[in-house]
Amino acid sequence: MGKKLLMLCGDYAEDYETMVPFQALQIAGHTVHAVCPNKKAGDKIRTAIHDFEGDQTYSEKRGHDFVLNATFADVNAEDYDGLVIVGGRAPEYIRMERRVLEMVRHFASANKPIAAVCHGAQVLTAAEVIKGRRISAYPAVAHEVRLAGGEYADIPIDGAITDGNFVTAPAWPAHVAWLSQYLTLLGTKISS
Repeated sequence: MGKKLLMLCGDYAEDYETMVPFQALQIAGHTVHAVCPNKKAGDKIRTAIHDFEGDQTYSEKRGHDFVLNATFADVNAEDYDGLVIVGGRAPEYIRMERRVLEMVRHFASANKPIAAVCHGAQVLTAAEVIKGRRISAYPAVAHEVRLAGGEYADIPIDGAITDGNFVTAPAWPAHVAWLSQYLTLLGTKISS
């Protein structure tokens, strides 16, 4: 039986880091509720496509509109088995929402699986739940991870790391490793 997962999103979430896990986790048999503070089911968020083109940081282009399928105000974190925090610029903003931080703290204290990719670690640092944990993120977030008491895991861009109930990765090229490790934490069995 599939798990019920909560996905925290926001405007200018990274396109691939939103759409790919949303779809892949459903393909694996899970229910995924994508929410954004101050938005309802049926509302759209704008996404951004980030790419690595040899500049000092990623480039950004307009992505797709992503339709939320649940209402943030109606969410009760206790009803969910796991949490997914997408990357992009959205974490910069959603981490300022008191209720987002309360939700993250619930998942951390209940030892429920938490997956964060790219800048999603900014939400973990703001919630103060990573002290003593090895956490990966986009390299520009390394300083925040360390300031929050975590150990920054400097891993390849296509890698992921699991530490307890946290699965983190630096960016969307890590989807295979990141989602595979998250599915393992969820206890998901996939057979052909």
